[in-house]
Amino acid sequence: MIAPDVETAIDELQELVEAARVIAPFTGAGISTECGIPDFRSPGGLWTKNKPIPFDEFLASQEMRDEAWRRRFAMEAQFSAARPGRGHLALASFYRAGKAPAVITQNIDNLHQSSGISAEHVIELHGNNSYALCLGCGKRYELSWVRQRFTDARERAPDCADCGGHIKTATVSFGQAMPEREMRRAEQLTLDCDLFLAVGSSLVVWPAAGFPLLAKRNGARLVIINREATEFDEIADVVIRQDIGTVLSPFIVH
Repeated sequence: MIAPDVETAIDELQELVEAARVIAPFTGAGISTECGIPDFRSPGGLWTKNKPIPFDEFLASQEMRDEAWRRRFAMEAQFSAARPGRGHLALASFYRAGKAPAVITQNIDNLHQSSGISAEHVIELHGNNSYALCLGCGKRYELSWVRQRFTDARERAPDCADCGGHIKTATVSFGQAMPEREMRRAEQLTLDCDLFLAVGSSLVVWPAAGFPLLAKRNGARLVIINREATEFDEIADVVIRQDIGTVLSPFIVH
């Protein structure tokens, strides 16, 4: 059922939240657009300007590694200036209240952690853009270290100081394996919940998009809050096509 207006949407969501024992929040890029971070697919999104660099091309080409880091540092001002939005703060309120044990996210912007959710309870399916890892030995690198060497080498991506492996933001690229531990954790939370809250996700990127379906099949109520229609709208208990921050702001508890 599509909520006809914001007031109805908030009322219906309030009833479901109050009745829920365990909420599984699942977030996509739409929750962060009000924070100044563009999404990927919509007009003006990141992928309309730059075709994503597949993982195999990153591995195979120094030029592609250089370009990947050029893009990351070009976005630095937007990422570093971003602060949690109303949607993030509402989900953090569910977390503090004990309703949501964790949040599952497709986002890489670190804003759930900044909103007050412990890093160990943010299940990042697509990794994190705020630091880097060596693909060879797994050593963590801060972006300031990478930027300094990238700049000193005239925009050439540095390799690991320990093993010589390629250094990449700690994100999951197209063609790169999904993190097994995070996928298992997301599946467990999905099976444990009685309310699955999909927020700001187009629900087209698999296997992550399978979680709302799994929740519904397991007997949970399903709410989808997203500006655009999704493939799962017809099986959702409530579909809300309103501004995410407006819908979720009444649930913020300071």
